[in-house]
Amino acid sequence: MAIPDCLSCMVLLSIIIPTYRRPFTLLECLKRIERQTVAREIEVIVVSDGHDDKTAALFDKQKSQSGAAAPQDNHQEWNVPTHFFEIPKSQQGVARNEGVKHATGEYVLFIGDDTFLESDACEMHLRAVSGQRSAVSTNEADRRSQIADRLPDSHLPYAVLGFTTWDPAAHITPVMRWLEKSGWQFGYPQISRYSGQCIPENIQHQFTYTSHISLPLEIAKKLPFRTDVHLYGWEDIEWGMRLKNAGVRLFYEPAAKALHHHHLTLEDSLKRMETLGRSAIEFQKTVPGFDRVPTGWKLLAYRIFAMFPTMAGRHRRKFLAGIVRA
Repeated sequence: MAIPDCLSCMVLLSIIIPTYRRPFTLLECLKRIERQTVAREIEVIVVSDGHDDKTAALFDKQKSQSGAAAPQDNHQEWNVPTHFFEIPKSQQGVARNEGVKHATGEYVLFIGDDTFLESDACEMHLRAVSGQRSAVSTNEADRRSQIADRLPDSHLPYAVLGFTTWDPAAHITPVMRWLEKSGWQFGYPQISRYSGQCIPENIQHQFTYTSHISLPLEIAKKLPFRTDVHLYGWEDIEWGMRLKNAGVRLFYEPAAKALHHHHLTLEDSLKRMETLGRSAIEFQKTVPGFDRVPTGWKLLAYRIFAMFPTMAGRHRRKFLAGIVRA
């Protein structure tokens, strides 16, 4: 069931994609967007966090913010309006803020350059974020979920979280499966009971994944991402805390599906976990109410489990090491 034809000439959804030196992955991401069922209602805004020749070459009909034209021998035509900007090397939050500045849709969808949307994902986001209550037809033996009747009250602003899982084409490793099951990478197992409804307000900030979340443009403009973050991790939660404090609820729409095309080895994951520990201390110092640094009995449990040579134990050990070294 498509968005009404009367709106077909309007940009309803601006998809904002920060990127950094992953041109081939970004290219596949954009191809998936062009296959969307509501492609006529979409615009794409790609913000390169620093200059990269190969990324710029994908948009050779445009000029970057620096004014330098990209090479003309790799011309790429886009069926969906696609806008490309470059910023000095910074971090993803700054790139997202830049994308919001140029967005013209009524709603924005934040995804990563390695987020591969299923063909009806944007339609599911638009239905949920705009509060449409009509059910979506299922196909392939009910493979896709229907949008539940229980949507947030129309007078309350809300964001919509889509479902993301690993892309099998990225060669899923045991640690990737553990990260998904444990919730350290995707916490969807913990919120499955809230499918088609709002996640409880007291925990919603833990699931504001900017790799796959939509919300009204007006809210995105009022609540930009922090620009003083120096380490990877937790910026999504900090932004989610501000959304919650502003009265913005988080609606979970599992019918909006995407694949995360990113390969992780155990070594990659352990290195990332140590960075998360360091980053958690940085956020604790600057963000009132930040609750991701374990204390009391929880810290004791971390120390005990960190002694075991299990996947969970090794990751907790690295996380605590990052906290100590911060």
